[in-house]
Amino acid sequence: MTSAAQPGVKVIDLRAPRALSERIIERVLFACGMVSIVTTVGIVAVLLGESLAFFGQVSLADFIADTQWTPLFADKHFGIWPLVAGTVLTTFIAVVVAVPLGLLAAVYLAEFATPRVRKTLKPALETLAGVPTVVYGYFALTLMTPLLQRFVPNLSGFNALSPGIVMGIMIVPVVASLSEDAITAVPASLREGSYALGANQLSTILRVVLPTAFSGIAASVILGLSRAIGETMIVAIAAGQQPRFTLDPTVPIETMTAYIVQVSLGDTPTGTLEYRTIFAVGLSLFMMTLVLNLISYRLRQKILKGGAL
Repeated sequence: MTSAAQPGVKVIDLRAPRALSERIIERVLFACGMVSIVTTVGIVAVLLGESLAFFGQVSLADFIADTQWTPLFADKHFGIWPLVAGTVLTTFIAVVVAVPLGLLAAVYLAEFATPRVRKTLKPALETLAGVPTVVYGYFALTLMTPLLQRFVPNLSGFNALSPGIVMGIMIVPVVASLSEDAITAVPASLREGSYALGANQLSTILRVVLPTAFSGIAASVILGLSRAIGETMIVAIAAGQQPRFTLDPTVPIETMTAYIVQVSLGDTPTGTLEYRTIFAVGLSLFMMTLVLNLISYRLRQKILKGGAL
């Protein structure tokens, strides 16, 4: 049932045939969206295909239960845990550095900074995200490690602590920018209600604003976590290439991404069992980041809908 048009109002029939240019633009945009889907499907297909060939020669029990990773040695072991331990260790250090710095920066930008300062400081902070990671890697190796060795005498030249700290600095813009958006989105009425009850600005931020923006802050932390897990060049340059099942940040370790780089740029023949290990490691890394991204997406949906998890 259609309503009668008011006098003097032009009615546009949405069912009318659209111009050729609009149909072309729609198809181009659809093709662009399909490219990302097809690319993702292709990546998953390659990882699954090569990983299945790997697990045809190595049992899943050995891959999960063994605590040694020496696929390139004569005495071969295929336990993924040393690489997982190195990845988790550096990522944990990065999060410990990035969350306080990023959250404090977000609170300042959203609650204390003047519009002029915010307009200048936020783009400057986000510039850190554009620095090439290889630069961060050499910064960790040549500056951060010697500096830390003054305070930690037993710190090795290659270690997990230095690249972890530098990765934390690298993901500060992710945490700060997204957290600042979440804090800014908190309704002003909640702040005004808190002030009306006699709370000062600090109490309002700690007890009203931050709890309300928690979902957005958590999503920013998880996105930064995903970025740290997938980081390659910093750990490949500064962490060493010694897979150890340890949580000691002062010794050389190897992460999942660093191992993939090591084998991909080495002399390992294509199609061998040793070569297929990078696909098994890549599939494990893909699953880890996929879970984190799904959690982050769920948290963002909670912000948009205002519902419960």
